[in-house]
Amino acid sequence: MKRVRFRDPTGTIRGGRWLVEDGQEYVTTALGEPETVATDEHTYPAESVDVLPPAEPTKIVAIGRNYADHADEQDADVPDRPLLFLKPPNTVASHGSTVSLLPDKERLDYEAELAVIISETCHNVDADDAEDVIAGYTCFNDISNRDDQRVETNWVRGKAFDNAAPMGPVLATPDEVPADATIECRVNDETRQSGSREDMVFAVPELIEEITAYMTLEPGDVVATGTPEGVGPLADGDTVEIEIEGIGTLEHGVHIP
Repeated sequence: MKRVRFRDPTGTIRGGRWLVEDGQEYVTTALGEPETVATDEHTYPAESVDVLPPAEPTKIVAIGRNYADHADEQDADVPDRPLLFLKPPNTVASHGSTVSLLPDKERLDYEAELAVIISETCHNVDADDAEDVIAGYTCFNDISNRDDQRVETNWVRGKAFDNAAPMGPVLATPDEVPADATIECRVNDETRQSGSREDMVFAVPELIEEITAYMTLEPGDVVATGTPEGVGPLADGDTVEIEIEGIGTLEHGVHIP
């Protein structure tokens, strides 16, 4: 199942289904633009609603260098345990938006990632039980300010700035997303990243076990699982598409003052 959060014409936030072509529910890998968005009680023309991020996290726990090929392109070692950093709620941006990023930076990079959305309050979760706390998956762009990331140790300026975490467009339940799901990033229709979930150094259950040993995760919190090789710079006016098999395609524009 795939669910979408949206704001209806009255301003009310609702959850529903993304429908394409004669009312058929969106089920394909590539995300067609919806004709309608539907709840159990109402159906809305797509142009009358605003698609929202599929979760409202209290925090995003992101993983650095979780693909060996990405570590290589960064001239860095693969970590012995998951490399964790945080992105706060101010970073969240939605599918279909144009994200305004920091001015006067030499390098603002895209990073296509599979993101996990947590279903319940959890702490000290064993890897064998991790599936029990996963609501589903979505597409994620870990936009990174390399200028400051290179010169600070906690990555606050590098990772936690406004609009640095576009995500969406839907939440896909775990059964929809293959263990070897492909992850692709396109910028202005040019493929820049192409990888697979199975290439992660630390799999999702291991990540949840490690994170929850240190902090409690709340419903709607997000774990961004790392990016394959091919990261690169964004420019003003770019269009980014992040497509993950079983989920669909997150699309957003870029504005750099």
